[in-house]
Amino acid sequence: MTSSFDQCVNRKDSDSVKWNRYAEDVLPLWVADMDFLSPPPVIKALSERVQHGVYGYPEIQQNTKEAVIDWLWKEHNWSVTGKDLVFLPGVVVGFNLAAHAFTEPGQGVLVQTPTYRPFLNVSGHAKIEQHEMPLDRTKGGKYLVRKTSFKQAIQENTHIFMLCNPQNPTGRVFSKSELETMAEICLKNNIFICSDEIHSDIVFSQKEHIPIATLSPEVAKRTITLLSPSKTFNIAGLKASYAVITNSELRERFIAGKQGLVGGLNLFGQTALRASYTEGKAWLEELLIYLENNRNFLFNFVSTKLDGVSMVSPEGIYLAWLDCRETGIEVPQEYFLKNAKVALNPGNWFGKPGEGFVRLNFACPRKILREGLDRLAHSL
Repeated sequence: MTSSFDQCVNRKDSDSVKWNRYAEDVLPLWVADMDFLSPPPVIKALSERVQHGVYGYPEIQQNTKEAVIDWLWKEHNWSVTGKDLVFLPGVVVGFNLAAHAFTEPGQGVLVQTPTYRPFLNVSGHAKIEQHEMPLDRTKGGKYLVRKTSFKQAIQENTHIFMLCNPQNPTGRVFSKSELETMAEICLKNNIFICSDEIHSDIVFSQKEHIPIATLSPEVAKRTITLLSPSKTFNIAGLKASYAVITNSELRERFIAGKQGLVGGLNLFGQTALRASYTEGKAWLEELLIYLENNRNFLFNFVSTKLDGVSMVSPEGIYLAWLDCRETGIEVPQEYFLKNAKVALNPGNWFGKPGEGFVRLNFACPRKILREGLDRLAHSL
């Protein structure tokens, strides 16, 4: 398969939040979707489904479950069954649902900052306390999870832990020892683990994603894992996600919480999910090469041409976490929007530890990435 990731697709007239949020002269390198065409097998499957002409109520098919089961086994060495799967319209829906299903007022949710913004909204939605653990950071800027810090973040009423792995926005792919540390402490304190692993297939050379639920049967019994092909195959607009819950008691509580409120996959989401997992592997292999080359280009550019800006090369995801504190710019996202005409995510969107940072999406044709970086450099 030969995929042209250098092709610049006009997204202005495609109902795109990424490309329509800002003025015409602003280059959007912010929200986490890719500027690449989805895999040809996905486009083909969707086209055939459209041509059928009848779009009635769908039902989850056995071959859809088998596609997920086969993918998790082949890509992550994780053996699950069809009954372990709960299909959802989104991962954000999933972790909010988990908080509602497994906590009650007076209890708390633990989040690690900086983190994906919707995690910071969970406590308010579920009417529970928010407990924060700032990720440890080395002198070189790498984020870590240390046992002491994690233990200190646990409070008596902490009841559920929201894990993001690979971690957004820092790009960390947590090591097995880090995952074991977090899991061990959660088990000792009777804390449920809700693990957002939506970026699990976007991992670069020399790194491996380990689903936390695969550490042991004991960990699996306390874990709700949330996954989706949306980031991997650029089909986020089709709302196709799922939870893996191997503990039947937890699964029943989770399902009970969604009754009457949360649906499953829509017709086209199911079609795209199935095509992605059954026929998208070759495309994904090429995508990862392209993204890794973009990451390396970005890292070298930041290191040599963006005075006062630094970054640690992400181990996974297609998002870069840029430290702008040495530039002396008080609000870098606003500065770059005004002076460079580049839209980035503000660091404080991910929590207080993100102040002075911005997040940049490098999942775009190299021409667009280069233009955006040139604009940033010129503005500095």
